Amino acid sequence: MISHELLNHLTTEQQNPDSMRIDQLPTEQIVSLINEEDAKVAGAVRRIIPQIAQAVDRIVDSFRQGGRLFYVGAGTSGRLGILDASECPPTFGTDPSMVQGMIAGGFRAIKDPIEGAEDSSQNGAADINEAGVRQGDTVVGIAASGRTPYVLGAMQQARLNGAYVIGLCNNEDTPMRQYADLCLEAVVGPEVILGSTRMKAGTAQKMILNMLSTAAMVRIGKVYQNLMVDLNPSNEKLVFRAKRIISLATGASDEEIEKAFRDSDQQAKTAIVMLLAGVSAEEARARLEAAGGFVNRALQLGDNGSST
Repeated sequence: MISHELLNHLTTEQQNPDSMRIDQLPTEQIVSLINEEDAKVAGAVRRIIPQIAQAVDRIVDSFRQGGRLFYVGAGTSGRLGILDASECPPTFGTDPSMVQGMIAGGFRAIKDPIEGAEDSSQNGAADINEAGVRQGDTVVGIAASGRTPYVLGAMQQARLNGAYVIGLCNNEDTPMRQYADLCLEAVVGPEVILGSTRMKAGTAQKMILNMLSTAAMVRIGKVYQNLMVDLNPSNEKLVFRAKRIISLATGASDEEIEKAFRDSDQQAKTAIVMLLAGVSAEEARARLEAAGGFVNRALQLGDNGSST
């Protein structure tokens, strides 16, 4: 059991001296003050770039072993993890099991607060076991305070199961450190409204989660140049985007793009290799497989995936 006395010493639980009179300000000054505080977040994230890069490399190692990435949090932190995980399949064409989000209280807690759900370390451990977390996986525990029992229980169990465990919080020297192989401490300072960690702390978490998933996807070949070539064209907007990505990558005519898109079974990455290398869909797929999914490498290969 973690003492509530800890809350008194957390940076996220202190009064912000710059917003002491926010209740007396006109609207424009309120939002200006919030904006000024938000501007501090990027600097706090920048200070831990080396640790974030280390976390990305461990996530990439997991993916290359066939492992998965799990985000675990409660309240705002849990919702942010689920948001990032849910964007990976449409953006990068990943299997839904590859990046998963878990929240204290389960699915209903995404929308509705469930009182007391975050207070059970046992439930955190149970959810990790139910998800089948194992060696080769990476688990990111997210908690602004660094002391949420559900998250710590999940992190502890994940480590016992052999997973690599990363902690993401917004305070220094928290209980999270003892359960993490690597801790990302983005200290953004007191919130505009005391303890409202959906604000600066949540913004920092969102920025870091974006970095973790996006950089990892770049590192495993899901991006060519700066184009998301593995997107899943599951609706009209994404079909248009996929064709535009092919156009930007190849400079081909509309007719050539339509044919390649059709022949590749609507796989933008395959279509790009077809057009740039002048090969069939079958040959493009063979090259991509031999190249580990990287378009640049596939373009350097000869027929049937041999080096040129």
